Amino acid sequence: MINMSLKFRRCTECKMWKKWQLFHATDFQSLMHPCFTFCRILGIFPYRINASTFETTKQRSILATVIIGILCIYELGVLCRINIIGTIKFDTIALAFERNCFFTLSGFIAIVTYILNGSRMHLLQNIMEISLRLPPDSYRKLSKLIHAKDIFGFFFLIGQATFYRFVLEFNNMDKIFILYMNLIILQMDMLYINCVCVLKACFKEINDNLANLEQVVMNDEPHLLRRIYHKQKNPFLLMKLKALRKQHLITSDAVQMLNTIFSPQLLATIVITFSELTFLLYFYIFHWKIDTKNVNHKLLDWLLLTSLMYQCIKIALMGWACDTGKDEAMRIGTTVHEILNDTIDEQIKDELQLFSLQVLQRENTFSAKGLIVDATLLVGIVSNITTYLLILIQFLITDQVCNKITNNIT
Repeated sequence: MINMSLKFRRCTECKMWKKWQLFHATDFQSLMHPCFTFCRILGIFPYRINASTFETTKQRSILATVIIGILCIYELGVLCRINIIGTIKFDTIALAFERNCFFTLSGFIAIVTYILNGSRMHLLQNIMEISLRLPPDSYRKLSKLIHAKDIFGFFFLIGQATFYRFVLEFNNMDKIFILYMNLIILQMDMLYINCVCVLKACFKEINDNLANLEQVVMNDEPHLLRRIYHKQKNPFLLMKLKALRKQHLITSDAVQMLNTIFSPQLLATIVITFSELTFLLYFYIFHWKIDTKNVNHKLLDWLLLTSLMYQCIKIALMGWACDTGKDEAMRIGTTVHEILNDTIDEQIKDELQLFSLQVLQRENTFSAKGLIVDATLLVGIVSNITTYLLILIQFLITDQVCNKITNNIT
C-alpha cells in the first residue's frame, strides 16, 4: 500500500510538472521551469527530474562535455587572434582590454559551471526538499518575479544580438559565440537569484510560524500559573519550536552550500559586471566625440544604453535578493527574543535560548569567498566605477590633447 501511494504521488507530481502555468507556480519545479528549460537549450543542465528527484543523464552529460570542449577551444582561438596573431583589431586599448576581460571570465564561468554540475544538482535537490514546506501562495508570488526576469532576460539578449551584428568587429561565428557566453552567464546568475529567493521565502515562512507561536504564548500567559500547565510543560509549543529550529538549521546549511558552490561564478560575474559597466559608460562618452549622423554610431549608442540598463538591472536584482534574504534571516533572531520575553515556562525558555544561539552561530549572509553580496556591495561598485571612469576620461582627454599638438606641429 505504501509503495502504491508513493507511485501515485510521483505520477501526480509528474503531471503537475507537465502542466505548469506561467506566473502561477505551485511548487519548486514549476517555479524553476523557465530557467531549467533555457539551461537545457544551452546544454548546461545535464539533469532530469524523475519523481521529484534530480538525476544526471548520460546523454546530457556527454552533450555538456562536448559543448564545453568546443567553447574552450574556440575561446582560446579568439584570444589568440586578439593578442597574438592580431587578426582582430580594436580602435582603442580600452575596447581590447574589455574584450579580453569578457572572454577570459566568461570562459572561466563556463568551465566552473561544468565542473560543479554534480554539486549544483545536490544543491537544487536540497532546496526543492526544503521548499516543500512553503504554501502555494509563496510560489505564486515568487513566480511573478522569477518567470518574468528569466524569460525577459533570455529573449532580450537574443534580440540585442540581432542588432550587434551591424556594429561588432567579429565574424558571424564569433558573434554566435559571444551570444552563447552571455546566455550562459545570464542563466547562472538567474539560477543563483532564484535559489536565493526560494531560501528567503523559507526564512520568511519560519518567521511567520514564530510570529504565530508568539501569539499563542501571549494568549496563554494568564494560564501560566496553573499547576496543570506546569506539569504538561506545553508539549505542543515545544514540538513546534524544535521543528522550526530544525527547519532553520537545514535552511542555513542550504545557504552555506549555495555560497560554496556559486562563489567562483559569482565573483567572476561581479568582476564582469563591474568592467562592463565601466567600459560601456566610457564608450558612450567616447562616442559623443564622433559624428552621430552615422547610422552605425547611432545604433551603437542605443545598444550601449540598453546594455547598461541590462547590467544595472541584473546586478541590482542580485543585490536586492541577497540583501532582503539576509534581512529575513536576521529577523528570526529578533522574533525568537520577543517570544523569550513573553514566556515564563522554563522548558520553552531553554528551547528558545538554544534557537537564539543557533541563529547567532549561523550567519546567514549570501557571499562569495568572503565578499558579502548586499546593498553595500552595490554602493561600492558604483563608487569604484565612478573612480575608474574618471581615470579613463582623463586618459581620453590627454590622448586628444596630444593628437592636437602633434597635428599642429606637423
